Amino acid sequence: MTNTFHTVTVEKAAEAYVLSRGRARFLSIAQAIRAIRTLMPACNATDRELEALLAAASIVHGVPVAFDAKTADGAEPRLHS
Repeated sequence: MTNTFHTVTVEKAAEAYVLSRGRARFLSIAQAIRAIRTLMPACNATDRELEALLAAASIVHGVPVAFDAKTADGAEPRLHS
């Protein structure tokens, strides 16, 4: 019996999360970042980098995005489709 292990990259995790939320009204960036950080506790990507990866994957797959993560500049959450 052969065991094959696949490496999960942050990019793959972001895309998998977006695909798992395809039928939802929108994807919450804040929830997605928490989920990725839970799945990958050693992730070195910043929240901004994760936000960019999630947004890009959402655009590719046509999933509306709520940019609801807290920002340092205090910007209001935004919803984009």
